[in-house]
Amino acid sequence: MLTNADRVALVLALAALPFVYHHAWSGNGAADSLVVSAAGQTLRFALHPDREITVQGNLGPSRIEIRDGRARFVDSPCARKVCVLSGWHSHAGELAACLPNGVSLTLSAVRPAYDAVNF
Repeated sequence: MLTNADRVALVLALAALPFVYHHAWSGNGAADSLVVSAAGQTLRFALHPDREITVQGNLGPSRIEIRDGRARFVDSPCARKVCVLSGWHSHAGELAACLPNGVSLTLSAVRPAYDAVNF
């Protein structure tokens, strides 16, 4: 059966749970670079200065915009344009992909919040 010390330990553990969750799984913070994978190659771009990049995919060119430390697909030759509709991405670890065209965007930071153990 539970003793008083067990009950106190259980209450303290349950009270600490939201803080642990927030610390471990809250947003990764701002990204500082963009990794673009397309046609078997990986390209890395800084998120400053603002620019537009065209990357050749399986179906044709995808246009990617970098502005104000954020990135997004502007246009892609895929039919449903889910990648374009995903909007702006600005936090480290975020991913956008145009699967039919084989182009993906991944935002990264110098010091990622997750490692292989807790990811």
